[in-house]
Amino acid sequence: MDQELLNKLKEILEEDVLDLSLSFKDFDEWDSLTSLSLIAMVDSDYKITITNKLIEGFENVAAFCDYITNHEG
Repeated sequence: MDQELLNKLKEILEEDVLDLSLSFKDFDEWDSLTSLSLIAMVDSDYKITITNKLIEGFENVAAFCDYITNHEG
């Protein structure tokens, strides 16, 4: 798993420890602004365009990380 990506997710989700088995909606800090922050980070840092609908479709954070790692542009 990409440690840099995990660190960025921890920062966005305001978590010290990230449980990869949780979906984004399971995090207390998850809201529309957090989603936009995630979309912006992925676009600027990984050159991948994602939508909120795509994010909501991931079973868990691990599936999201796998997607980003495998689609890095």
